[in-house]
Amino acid sequence: MDDASRQLGPNEYPARLGEIPEPPTRLYARGAWPLPATKYLAVVGSRALSGYGREACERLIAGLAGYPISIISGLALGADACAHKAALGAGLHTIAVLGSGVDTASLYPRSNVGLAKEILTSGGMLLSEHADGYKPQAFDFPERNRIVVGLAHAVLIVEAAQKSGTLITARLTHEYNRDLLCIPHRIGDPHGFGAHLFLRLGAGLVAEPNHILEALGIPPRAEGARTDVLLEGDEKILYDLLTDPLPKDDLIRASGLNVATALTALVTLELKGLLTEEYGAWRRV
Repeated sequence: MDDASRQLGPNEYPARLGEIPEPPTRLYARGAWPLPATKYLAVVGSRALSGYGREACERLIAGLAGYPISIISGLALGADACAHKAALGAGLHTIAVLGSGVDTASLYPRSNVGLAKEILTSGGMLLSEHADGYKPQAFDFPERNRIVVGLAHAVLIVEAAQKSGTLITARLTHEYNRDLLCIPHRIGDPHGFGAHLFLRLGAGLVAEPNHILEALGIPPRAEGARTDVLLEGDEKILYDLLTDPLPKDDLIRASGLNVATALTALVTLELKGLLTEEYGAWRRV
């Protein structure tokens, strides 16, 4: 696996980051962006994640499996790492935005180097405004968080105590006009201070995955929709890519298959009743 980053060119620069004050002037990356129709959910919270917070984070992200969603976080200990791991477990794309360079020697925290490699292996991305070799300073992490929020369509707070840095991220969410979502906690739980504060101020309450889908504008699957399809090889590659309808040429290009192989697999999937082509795009049935 290539350890060096690449500096993103003008055609790769995320348009949403241009909407925020003082957007990054340079971005370095390893890995790949998700498909164009993907929605971005930022997940933030305490480094000292409680058992309740971990369970809620894992359960909610697992419920997003099969939808065109990328999970963004900062690769930190606690909620960040939990969100990335849950995304990997659910087969979702995930982006880690770093305060360090994205080369392995610079990655911080060092305890999550293995997780960063898993993200890249799964087709996800490591992203930073710092070149290879950069070691982070304390002020780099609030700067990193503005990129996390700037990329996102919505930001989910897992938990935040009264003096948590997550409260700053929540303020950025409001300033950048992103949807703020919060997981409720038990009355008196100090980990729930931030979530309960923002819920009183109008943030969206999240108690199940459908609440996240609603915030992202993604219609939930109808009851009885097929979620247990077992496929292998070329058919699985194509089926897994169709979390959202795609034109044939875009689908084949994204799959990496040659045209003849891809067309044969598409016809087979159509005969199995798993895919159909409508209005110039292939989609799941």
